[in-house]
Amino acid sequence: MCTAIRLKSKDTYFGRNLDLSYSFGQEVLLTPRNHAFVFTDGTRQDSHYAILGIGTLVNGYPLYADAFNEKGLAIAGLNFPDNAVFFKKVEGKANVSPYEWIPYLLSKYASIAEARPMLEKLNLVNIPFSEKLPLAPLHWILSDKEESIVVESDKDGIHVYENPFDVLTNNPPFPFHRENMRRYLNLSAREEKSRFADGLSLTPFSVGFGSMFLPGDYSSPSRFVKACFLAKNVLLTPEDEASERRRFLQILESVSFVPGTVVNPDGSTERTLYSSCMNLDRKTYSYRSETNANTTTVFMEDHDLEAKAVFHGPLSSERDLLRQRLIVS
Repeated sequence: MCTAIRLKSKDTYFGRNLDLSYSFGQEVLLTPRNHAFVFTDGTRQDSHYAILGIGTLVNGYPLYADAFNEKGLAIAGLNFPDNAVFFKKVEGKANVSPYEWIPYLLSKYASIAEARPMLEKLNLVNIPFSEKLPLAPLHWILSDKEESIVVESDKDGIHVYENPFDVLTNNPPFPFHRENMRRYLNLSAREEKSRFADGLSLTPFSVGFGSMFLPGDYSSPSRFVKACFLAKNVLLTPEDEASERRRFLQILESVSFVPGTVVNPDGSTERTLYSSCMNLDRKTYSYRSETNANTTTVFMEDHDLEAKAVFHGPLSSERDLLRQRLIVS
């Protein structure tokens, strides 16, 4: 399970909850401009945009769960089981494996608009990173300073959806969420006058009646609606970036998993491993983890972006660490 959102103010914010029943060795990863990539489609990138996010570093290769590049393009992969289908290579297509999809996109493109011609010929191929690391069934939300889209690969092929909600969760496929939102068109952050019947005066007995029946359970459709409602109605303070970052993370906290409240068929329990907030203008990656409720921030500018080796560091457990510097091992 997972929830991702984009929030537009003076700055643009993008981030997600990574919800899973187990840790996957997650670290903060910064891929500098001169780290060479060789992709499944045969292309090689010796020089590219710098990339910052969270993932795992395997044999020097950054396997990102979510990230953004120095131009302000961001992407997150979310669980999409039973629906995600990946294919064989097709001549004339942009054949990309899901494990490399994030660095492929972020190393080459500065915006969604710039990436659209590639998306029209994208083919996500069923080639895993290794035998020990099979492909995860994912779909993706892409965001920049102007818009959001969703990319899904199912049995019918690649689908690219416009996403005015700036939100993505999990199953069902995105068209379901788009239609499901219409059920909640009467929700409001403000109190509404009674419309029950003409001549019958009904008044609320507490605040919050405008959002009565806003979903609050852990299901993917409910998290989608709730995250969208909060993100579209949150009170922003453009002059105070720190306050906006806190509010962004507060939205994610409202749809996070409390351990023990969702138990999987195998007996494991869903947990929110971390919540992230990327500032696409200031080039920062902030996060909170299940072991540290304080916010830690990694700044691109603190690192040598002309380097070749990937910078990395564990998610901080230090309560007083506000600005984290990554290292090269």
